[in-house]
Amino acid sequence: MSVVKVKYLGESRALYGKRGACPATAEACGLDLRACFTEDTICIEPGDRYPVPTGIAIEICEKNVAAFLYSRSGWGARKGLTIAQGVGVIDPDFRGEIIAYMLNTSKEAITVEKGDRIAQLVFHPYVPVSVEESTELSETERGIGGYGHTGNN
Repeated sequence: MSVVKVKYLGESRALYGKRGACPATAEACGLDLRACFTEDTICIEPGDRYPVPTGIAIEICEKNVAAFLYSRSGWGARKGLTIAQGVGVIDPDFRGEIIAYMLNTSKEAITVEKGDRIAQLVFHPYVPVSVEESTELSETERGIGGYGHTGNN
């Protein structure tokens, strides 16, 4: 099991409760992140984005692991409130507050209350790469074929 240090910022510790930032169940893979803004509620209009502070900063204590911010299914699939860029990448050397940019994809305004679980943070390994400039790339069956190149079925 990897260790992740969590630093609670400002008054956010109380919003996370005595368990703190943690998965909702024993086998859930993501840490639930909460809305930690100063207002009691915010309203995100249809098509609008809103930067929701989560009140935490993290330190990943294992090499080649990064954090990825995902929508929660209840907010995303049912209500239409998603992470604006699809998935947010939290690099392992970032120590600032995690901000969840939320996008309202529904046709109605969505109200978020302070303390609501608004996103989940999942940790994945990644492969560091070394970039080499090249004037030639190897040939493949697909070649330079782009989206839809292999057909629809």
